[in-house]
Amino acid sequence: MDTKDWGVKWIIYFIAKNNSSYMNKSLLVLIVVAVVGIGSAFAVTPYFMDSTVDEALPIGAVSQSKMEDKTGMEEKTMMEEKTMMEEKTMMEEKTMMEEKTMMEEKTMMEEKTMMEKQMALMTYSGTFVGVGDGIHDAQGTAKTIPLENGNNVLRLEDFKSTNGPDLYVYLATDDRASEFVNLGSLKANNGNQNYDIPADTDLTKYDNVLIWCQAFGVLFGSADLSS
Repeated sequence: MDTKDWGVKWIIYFIAKNNSSYMNKSLLVLIVVAVVGIGSAFAVTPYFMDSTVDEALPIGAVSQSKMEDKTGMEEKTMMEEKTMMEEKTMMEEKTMMEEKTMMEEKTMMEEKTMMEKQMALMTYSGTFVGVGDGIHDAQGTAKTIPLENGNNVLRLEDFKSTNGPDLYVYLATDDRASEFVNLGSLKANNGNQNYDIPADTDLTKYDNVLIWCQAFGVLFGSADLSS
């Protein structure tokens, strides 16, 4: 039954059972306050109820061992190519300077490409710290997980926060949300959960994970990401 209908029926029953002349203004005020209070309690209740989610690791997640193996293979290939180019340069003394220049340029390009790939596979993590005001809080860890397709996912693990209205997960430049990337609504205030990070997001710039109340512009907790 709707809270408002229940309150109205209760008032009608009370008046029918008691002589209406007996009721004074103070009693009427108390009844109205009680009905409004019950309605408000039911309206606010969802913000005090805990919710839990337990998502598995994202599909296509690149493990640390895979990253190390891939990096090792790339370094080995680059060294082999460099050795072959050096041998070729020694054999062709006439064009040694030209070959050396080409080799250096190619090596620089390969090193740059390898560094970019390593950056894409780099992981970042941090621990949540609550606001500390006795009302807003967040605990657990946040970390980025690289995927095989080159994208990244933000994962909250052993996560727990106080509940509230209109909560979102931000990647921000600071804990004031001066500049941020919105990853979407908080799925639950408890448990392991994943959030897709838009492609080309600079994780060295947006290195703060915020649990943010968008309606009131209030921080619940943050985690500083580092490699």
